[in-house]
Amino acid sequence: MQIVTDSATDTQMLKNDQLKVHIVPLKVTLGEDSYRDGIDISADDFYIKLDESSALPITSQPSVGDFAEMYRKVAKDDPEILSIHMSSGLSGTVDSARAAVSLVPEANITIVDTKTLSAAAGWQVAVAYNAIKAGWSKEKILSKLDELSANAHTYYTLKELKYLIHGGRISHMKGLVASVLQIKPIIGVDKVTGKYTQPSQARSFANALNGLVDTISKTLPNVDSIKAQVVHTGNPEGAETLKEKINQAFKCSWLPTGQISFVLGAHTGPSMVGMAFAPLNLLEGLL
Repeated sequence: MQIVTDSATDTQMLKNDQLKVHIVPLKVTLGEDSYRDGIDISADDFYIKLDESSALPITSQPSVGDFAEMYRKVAKDDPEILSIHMSSGLSGTVDSARAAVSLVPEANITIVDTKTLSAAAGWQVAVAYNAIKAGWSKEKILSKLDELSANAHTYYTLKELKYLIHGGRISHMKGLVASVLQIKPIIGVDKVTGKYTQPSQARSFANALNGLVDTISKTLPNVDSIKAQVVHTGNPEGAETLKEKINQAFKCSWLPTGQISFVLGAHTGPSMVGMAFAPLNLLEGLL
């Protein structure tokens, strides 16, 4: 069995050369230039261009044809394919993947909607890969991914809202009010719909980082040992501060801190800091 995923699951942040999966890139257009996520430009260079540009970015999901091409290529080696993707509540990527299935009858393709994105979605990819190597059945793997989807969480905050407003992730009016009041939202992903939720907010970025730590405590009230990964978009200082705060509150098994896919960063801008976390025992031996 082989794994296909998309660039918004951020498997590159795991920095694991042994993780052999096939990645279909999303795309970002900035002004007159378009970039394939993770291929045409580095995240650092993209955020420099984003900061200098008068245009706002536009993102696009892979086409049905992109997925069909990948599935045909992969099926030549092994027709059994597990295709794991960012939340259907935040992107049409899963829909493109599903539509491509009928175009590749030589493959047996199972589509997984992670109902999340970035690091937490990448964890599902890595867990599935390691479970395949360990000889698990497809049914057992899918059951584990369901458990991980229900119990691994993603939250983030950011300094400015114009990118979320532009991308339609929050309403224009709500965003304007929040911007005027200098509100820093704490944003998560709903377990059922896979869409953004806002469980809390703060009046400063520093307080929002404290709020992220509080959110872990409220989400996992009886857990003191966690698997965790801090992520950011061009804000390594904020990421390090958040990691220090989490270390003071929990016993942590850390995965590498990293910059998220710039196709996701196009919706947050270069100030976001966030985290993925789960009870440590949930991932024991698999990540």
